[in-house]
Amino acid sequence: MFVSDCLGVNEKGHLTISGCDTVELAKEYGTALYVMSEDKIRDTCRRYKSSFDKYYDGHGAPIYASKAFSCKEICRIVTSEGLELEVVSGGELYTALAAGVDAKRIHFQGNNKSVQELEYAIESGVGDLVVDNISELRRIEKIAERKGVVVSISMRIKPGIDAHTHEFIRTGQIDSKFGFALETGEAFEAVREAVLSEQVDLIGLHCHIGSQIFDKSPFVLAAQVMLKFYHQIYKELGKKLHHLNLGGGFGIKYKNADAAVPYENYMSDVSAAVHASCAEYGLQIPRIYIEPGRSIVGEAGITLYTVGDIKTIPGVRTYVAVDGGMFENPRYALYQSDYTCLIANRASEPAKFRATIAGKCCESGDLIQVGTKIQTPQVGDTLAVLSTGAYNYSMASNYNRNPRPACVMVSEGKSRVVIKGETYVDLIRNDI
Repeated sequence: MFVSDCLGVNEKGHLTISGCDTVELAKEYGTALYVMSEDKIRDTCRRYKSSFDKYYDGHGAPIYASKAFSCKEICRIVTSEGLELEVVSGGELYTALAAGVDAKRIHFQGNNKSVQELEYAIESGVGDLVVDNISELRRIEKIAERKGVVVSISMRIKPGIDAHTHEFIRTGQIDSKFGFALETGEAFEAVREAVLSEQVDLIGLHCHIGSQIFDKSPFVLAAQVMLKFYHQIYKELGKKLHHLNLGGGFGIKYKNADAAVPYENYMSDVSAAVHASCAEYGLQIPRIYIEPGRSIVGEAGITLYTVGDIKTIPGVRTYVAVDGGMFENPRYALYQSDYTCLIANRASEPAKFRATIAGKCCESGDLIQVGTKIQTPQVGDTLAVLSTGAYNYSMASNYNRNPRPACVMVSEGKSRVVIKGETYVDLIRNDI
């Protein structure tokens, strides 16, 4: 059983994705190669969208967190399915606008936004500028005053919840670079300042408790904590807010052992908490947002490589080298992230060969997986790494002056390039 239902094996014993033979994709487009299933992406978007119709009567929307995978085509796909869009930089905003996304459907997140980014967002008419700290609020007020506009903002709140995940990707507890803390009173004082300001219109609250979370209870608790604060703002400041954004972080399957919770189950439990809290406080249910990113694209993506050198160190390990590495998938080097790997041209065979998948960068730590089991490899084989749709292309670099690979979108047995592969000319384009 594969980690994603867009994957299969054809009569040749080759791995397929959305009906496309991955061995043929590797021949046609070359490797390393990112491959994304449009069918899987659209299906996941529709599941999220239908859950809002079911649990909130359509009063809300999923927001695609584009930092997971940002390009013009993914912006077009997710917004065509009714999702809104989150960006966290001027570059992601530029990409979204270039793809034709309505600025009013864009939520601009992130800490330490530059003056130039804030001005760009305000001039573009971004519908929701999410404020991360008090100095940023004051920068926005100065820009708004200078331009003679009122800017719609929401505020990122730290709800004080430990989501029990990797410490590098926990963002809801008090010791985080993101947002205003509830425990210290910082969040309420910032909200008070925003409410009294003539340059901004506070329309909502936002929180995010972490990433790759398999437990529903932190999300339920976050909803309860945030609605209690929502009520405090109305009770003490008389301010009615428009929306509550409960963030993302829903876990996906990198390995079959990963206990990923169906997205509808998250939605059901969180919705029950939202309805109960609003009834307790006498609140009208606000427009609810969530921000899936990884769970939209993660399982929809794979990366294809060509096997190069195979080096066995007796009594130690066997290195299987591929024509990619930490420059196009840095997540193992950063987080020791688990992945499922297999030989795509022998996908129907049992995976009994223990290998360490090594990249081509000049770094001992350039590894994609350690001690994983794959089919017995041979030089020239096509190796696939599964669930690479999120935070692979987005985090890729040109380390060792390696060009970043192309990205191909597949649907119902057909493929098309959505991001061209870089060339050596691209590497020196900005050199002087």
